[in-house]
Formats: sequence, C-alpha cells, structure tokens
Amino acid sequence: MKARFAKSLAVAVGLALLLAGCGGKGENANGASQSPSAGSDAGKRLKVVTTFYPMYEFSKQVGGEHADVVALVPPGAEPHDWEPSAKDMAKVKEADVFVYNGLVEGWVPQALSSAANDKRIVVEASKGIELMEGLPEEEEEHHDHAGEDGHAMDPHVWLDPVLAQQEVASIQAAFSQADPANQAAYENNAKAYIAQLQALDEAYRAGLQDVKMKAFVTQHAAFGYLAKRYGLTQVPIAGLSPDQEPSPDQMADIVKFAKERAVKTIFFETLVDPKVAKTVADEIGARTDVLNPIEGLTDEDQKNGLDYIGLMKNNLEALKKALNA
Repeated sequence: MKARFAKSLAVAVGLALLLAGCGGKGENANGASQSPSAGSDAGKRLKVVTTFYPMYEFSKQVGGEHADVVALVPPGAEPHDWEPSAKDMAKVKEADVFVYNGLVEGWVPQALSSAANDKRIVVEASKGIELMEGLPEEEEEHHDHAGEDGHAMDPHVWLDPVLAQQEVASIQAAFSQADPANQAAYENNAKAYIAQLQALDEAYRAGLQDVKMKAFVTQHAAFGYLAKRYGLTQVPIAGLSPDQEPSPDQMADIVKFAKERAVKTIFFETLVDPKVAKTVADEIGARTDVLNPIEGLTDEDQKNGLDYIGLMKNNLEALKKALNA
C-alpha cells in the first residue's frame, strides 16, 4: 500500500499545485457543499481540514460559526485504507488548520511534507495521550500503527469519552492559536462540547458498572480504550485494522472462549464485511449486533441524524443488552 501511495502522491502533489489556488467548493463530512474561507482574518472563517469523521465532528463543534470544517475521508469509506487524491492534497495545502488523529492515517506525514504550508497549524489530536499496544500478531502487518518500540499501537482513543475530551482540548488550543481574535468563542464551544462528553462518560459508568458479563467479542479490535475505561474486556476476532483476517487458530480460540463464557452476541461494525463475525456467531448459536467504531458515517446514520454522541449512546445500549443477556 505504501509503495502505491508514494507513486500516486507524486502525481497528486503536482495536480494539487494547480488546484490549490483555483477556489471552488468543498464538502463536509455529511456531503454538504460549503464555500472555502480565506483563513482567520477579520470577517473570514478559519479554514479547517480534517481527516476522518471523529476529527471532523470534534473540530466542527469547537469551530462553530467561526470555522469552515471539511473531512477528507468521505462518508462510508474505511479510513484505515483511504488515500488522498490531488483535490484532497490541494485542500491540505491551503488549510489554516489540519486536524488528524494519528496512527490511523499513515499517509499524513508524507502528505504534509509534500503539500508544505509554513502558516498551517497541524494538530495530532491523540498526541500526549498514553496509547495502548495492540495484539502481538499484528506487529508485522500493520506498520502504520507502530510505536517507537515497534509494537502496534491502538489508535482508537476517540471511543473513550474521557480521552475524546483531551482531543477536543487539543483542537481548541490550535484554533485559538490560528485565530486569536475568536479565542473566547472556541474556548466556550469546547467547554460546552466537553460537558456533553462528560455526561456521556457518566452514562457509560452508570450503564456498565453492574452488567452480568464483563467480556465482549467484537470483529474489530477498536474498543480497547473504552473497555479499559469501564472495567470491561474486549475479545477481538481480528486486529486493529478491520480488514485483517484472523488465522484458523485465532478463530478456534474465539469459538472456544465464546462457548465457555456462553457469549450470546458477536459484534461487527458498519463499514466492513461482517462475514467473520457471522461465522463465529453461527458456530456458537449467537446473534450479531453492531458496535460502531465511529470511523465514518453511513448513509443510514446521516438519514437518521446521528452524530458522534448519538452513535456512542447506541454503542452503550448495544453493550448493555449483550452483557446483560
């Protein structure tokens, strides 16, 4: 994937240089068109480019009426495997602020270097958060997630409402630096959204503290931070990347565990093929249900007016139902 991206990036950068000054309209994470802004000068909105949905939602909440926020990864796309086009590179180059999570977006360092902009402020929202290691067998396959010691690191910090608050605070600090004239507004917006995340955390604590089971089986190892926060154990079928195929031994171990613990629900997610989860569920006579890693909105999510908070509440209800069965 990296070799293919390096070749496509060279073409994208050249086209980006042509597109960068041409204006036009972008699209936000929900597909709505919006006019580009010219930065943080008086009367103009901050131009914010984000990678995938959680970074878009957090940035939109902080920016409010003072920022035009776009997401590069379109609705329904799986961000672990997504790569930027020439048009995307032009947006990156022209951004006042660029927001990414870190670890998920292996293409970012090279893209930022190629689409250089000395005035652009870059926010790695997960920076400063103590990261968890992934599964040992993932280390050779998923180098984009690798930490300094070579171990695969789990990027899914946004699924912990407490760590999400830290990401929002990092985004707010960058917005205030880029646009000091509207610092008070960004601080107030962040404070209001963090209050919603605190309420979400309280709901999770109350809803999960007395569940009958403490372990849940999921197709994608995206819920380690959430599980740790609320005293649960995630038992993933696959790894940090949702398209990773489990080995026969892994499948056998999962089936054995699920039978021994009388697991009645196998979780899958919305943006990838659920066949592995369904295979395990069929083997043990369990049901399947969605536990959403909130890496992007589906058409159905948008139709139902769901956002990060709404999807996290849905996840809480799904966990409560499965762990009390």
